[in-house]
Amino acid sequence: MSKPANKRREADNEAKAVLRTVRVSPRKLDLVAASIRGKKAASAVNELTFSKKRIAQDVKKALNSAIANAENNHNLDVDRLIVAEASVGKSLVMKRFQTRGRGRAAGIIKPFSHLTIVVRERPEAEEK
Repeated sequence: MSKPANKRREADNEAKAVLRTVRVSPRKLDLVAASIRGKKAASAVNELTFSKKRIAQDVKKALNSAIANAENNHNLDVDRLIVAEASVGKSLVMKRFQTRGRGRAAGIIKPFSHLTIVVRERPEAEEK
C-alpha cells in the first residue's frame, strides 16, 4: 500500500512558510529567528520591522507568508497565532578567493541558509 502523496506534515492548527537559499550565514540568521520564537505573530512582525539586522526584512516576509498561509489556506485565526518554530539550516556555500601578497591566496566562504517558520493557532483556553 502506498501513502497518499499530498498528506500534510503539519497539524491542523499549523501553517508554515519556507525561505530557501538566503544569502546570510546560518549563525546570523539564527540570531534573528531566535528573537521571534514562541512570540505572538503580531509582536514578532513588530519586532522584525524595527530590527537593525539586515536579514530581518527577509525573515519578516517569510513570517507574513506563513501568517497568510494560515489565514487563507488553513482558515486559522490570525489574532491567535504564535510562532511555534523558526528553524535555520545550512544551504550551499560559494567558495571564492582573495589574492594576497607573494602570490598567495586566501579563501573566502559565502554561506547560504534555509529558514522554516511554523505558526500555530493557540487554543482558546490558553489565551486566558
